[in-house]
Amino acid sequence: MRLVVGLGNPGKEYENTRHNVGYMFLDYVTKQAKFKVNRKFKAMEYETSMADEHVMFIKPLTFMNLTGEAILKYVNFYKIKPEAILIIQDDLDMPIGTFKLLFNHGDGGHNGIKNVVLNLGRRDFLRLKIGISKAAIDTKEYVLGSFTNEENRVLREVFTKLDDFMQDYVMMNRDMLMGKYNSKEDNK
Repeated sequence: MRLVVGLGNPGKEYENTRHNVGYMFLDYVTKQAKFKVNRKFKAMEYETSMADEHVMFIKPLTFMNLTGEAILKYVNFYKIKPEAILIIQDDLDMPIGTFKLLFNHGDGGHNGIKNVVLNLGRRDFLRLKIGISKAAIDTKEYVLGSFTNEENRVLREVFTKLDDFMQDYVMMNRDMLMGKYNSKEDNK
């Protein structure tokens, strides 16, 4: 089983915000599938099979800074190993239109990732970071601000570049996956 986590904040007021790019990417790759609410695990979830592997997509409902609590519930219940976890997150230090895969890295100042590491007690999981650009304004205000029309256009281009990503994630080993997506000229 694979656990794919899109980071974000629940609620209408956060739907198109920069911090919700993880939620937005899951909506894109699942083709807007209907996620059901799992109150016990504090997340919206969608299950499917890809390349004969069970994949659980989740959007934690705990708000960004407590994301690890929801993830830990899934990890413990389903006995998911860290190498079977993929977290999709926003990255304030990367320009919009870029993406990068990381494995076993620090949190980079991202509060959602800090909470995941705190709850799991480890950081050896895969992360897909999607750039949201760095602003010269208040960080909290910026990440909780909505994407502009131009930023939405660029973000759709990034998602299109990542069309095969989920299938590759299930079928390739981590090194092959990172080699393919981190070396792409068009991910910069």
